Amino acid sequence: MTDPYFSYNRRKYKKQKQTEGFQYFFAMLFAFILAGGMAVVLYFSSLPTIAQLAEYEPTLTSQVVSGDGQVIRTFGAYKSEKVSIDEMPDNLKKAITAIEDKNFYHHSGFDISALARSIIKNIMAGHIVQGASTITQQLARILFLSQEKTFDRKFKELILAYRLEKTIPKNKILEMYLNNVYLGEGAYGVEAASEMYFNKKAKELTLAQCALIAGLPQAPSVYSPYQNMKLALKRRTKVLKRMVEEGFITANQAIEANDSKIILNDEARRSILRKAPYFIDFAMRELKEKAGLTEEEVIHGGYKIYTTLNYEMQKAAEKSITNGMKSWHLNKPNQQAALISFDATSGQILAYIGGKSYMESQFDRVSQAVRQPGSSFKVFVYTTAMEKGLTPFTKYLDKPVKIGKWSPQNYGKRYRGEIPLYKALAFSSNAIAVRLIMDVGVDETTRMAQRLGITTPIAHDPTIALGSSAVKPIDMATAYGVLANGGVKVEPYSVERVETSTGRIIYQANNNYKRILEVKTVAYMVEMLKQVVKHGTGKASSIGRPSAGKTGTTDSYRDAWFMGFTPDIVTGVWVGNDNNSSNHNLTGGTVPAIIWRDYMKVATKDRPPADFLYPEIIVDKINDDKLSDEDVKETIEDTSAQQKPAGKTSDINLDSLDFKDDSPKTKPNQEEQVTSSTSRNSTAPKDFAPPPVPLKQLKAIDPEPPLPN
Repeated sequence: MTDPYFSYNRRKYKKQKQTEGFQYFFAMLFAFILAGGMAVVLYFSSLPTIAQLAEYEPTLTSQVVSGDGQVIRTFGAYKSEKVSIDEMPDNLKKAITAIEDKNFYHHSGFDISALARSIIKNIMAGHIVQGASTITQQLARILFLSQEKTFDRKFKELILAYRLEKTIPKNKILEMYLNNVYLGEGAYGVEAASEMYFNKKAKELTLAQCALIAGLPQAPSVYSPYQNMKLALKRRTKVLKRMVEEGFITANQAIEANDSKIILNDEARRSILRKAPYFIDFAMRELKEKAGLTEEEVIHGGYKIYTTLNYEMQKAAEKSITNGMKSWHLNKPNQQAALISFDATSGQILAYIGGKSYMESQFDRVSQAVRQPGSSFKVFVYTTAMEKGLTPFTKYLDKPVKIGKWSPQNYGKRYRGEIPLYKALAFSSNAIAVRLIMDVGVDETTRMAQRLGITTPIAHDPTIALGSSAVKPIDMATAYGVLANGGVKVEPYSVERVETSTGRIIYQANNNYKRILEVKTVAYMVEMLKQVVKHGTGKASSIGRPSAGKTGTTDSYRDAWFMGFTPDIVTGVWVGNDNNSSNHNLTGGTVPAIIWRDYMKVATKDRPPADFLYPEIIVDKINDDKLSDEDVKETIEDTSAQQKPAGKTSDINLDSLDFKDDSPKTKPNQEEQVTSSTSRNSTAPKDFAPPPVPLKQLKAIDPEPPLPN
């Protein structure tokens, strides 16, 4: 039988322990609440006060500096007097609220429904992918916070927006926003933007101009009419549509404003479009991709951006394009040219021109245009052949060829019988290029082009031997750079490093180097490309010192190329029409080669003449090496006729090819049907031995006298 006294004490003990447990729990809970409260107090106290509004000044100045010490662009704040909300046109206020925050006059700093949608999407993505910032939140960020996309910054933004709404009237918030928001090209606030874009006061803005300015805050650099008028007008249309939906304007008013032509302030435009503008755009894209810096962050950051550009070379490139295009009367806006030049070893971009005039067109034809390369693509066919064991002395039959219904022909319908490959490349024989790709393989040639640097899609058919698949000029230059650099691939780059205003380096370039080709293959290719310059279609490019390159001309003279290099510098030139129309009789051996020559003479003038660091392959001492004057006259106007139609890059059935056949009518025994193999003589001359490896030592040589212009 249990002792009653013992049972009572046990129950009392348990009750006491429970009481102590509850006390401990509540004590700990209180401690956590107190600690949390203190943390919140400290967190809130760390936030800026509304009283700091009067102290706000926009941005430090960021500079872009060339490799030779020239300041080529300054990003700074274009300031103007602040204007009151009463001096701003109603259409501007309506346009900005319609596109940025339609519930501005109804929320308490943040839009709950929009915020909920963005939170769900951001949580699912694991980072900030969609914003729901009201005008008040944007003002809080502009005045107090950084541009970083973090949840902590977003939370602070919400708190500050709520404080602003509780402290300042709506119209004052809108006034402060319109006076401080960044609107592109260094302009902060609507008054500065009005002066920058239209050379007028904000109160004088038309509905069309108000809508254009209102469209800028979302992405100032993207929608700037100086950078991309087409996108700026598209954005303006969206703003006008929103204004109609909100009942601010009628449909007729929107249509009239949308049809209104935008006339920009030319004086401001000239000050904005400064030195090397295409290069600056390329560098800004590189900063975003490699350093994670947006244009807005660069503009706001007070950085010093050191680039690779050699400004003296840049000016020489601009001059060579201007003179070359004028001398051939290529003066129409759609008649364009592009040039990229970079250090063969490091990849540092030395000169970069994306078009004749940045003021007329901001489209970058170096890295954004995709054009057919013509015979300049043959370098991939020949490189594949050399890698598979052929040599410059391997002989191929230069005679008419037919694949299915496709009958490519040589320029001038001239065929030379059996000739070595180095002559075939110098002549730019289309027939041999097609025979060669059928032997080495279309797939292998495609893989070679991709290995060397081509990033655009390549068709799976033999027409690529003549340049039917469109490419980017920067990719072609990268590929030729592999040959200039001994078989090692380097990517051209523009930004060397970025420093903060205190000198701290936050980005340093780190180029990757990758061996793509064996030295023997490179030696063969470089020697053959030297023959193109010495005796072939590239004679007009000669600069009186060792150089190598290849011309390219597409069907109907739509595109003309010269891709070339010295042991130090790789330079590619493209000339053509933006509308893909014909430039009658314009070939790679004419204007592009001349532009290349005029630029490279300046670019190399302070460098000692030196030959390539490759084993010596002597082809121009063989008795029959040189082209006759008649050959040169014909091949200097190299063109790749009967290419695949522009823009078609998918696989094709060879039997379905139906190109226009302008080839001479030949007897059946004069034309050879090519399938998968071709008769060839790969025996090298008796006095030829495979080149030794490793490389011979660099030797300085006397420059050859330049050829007459």
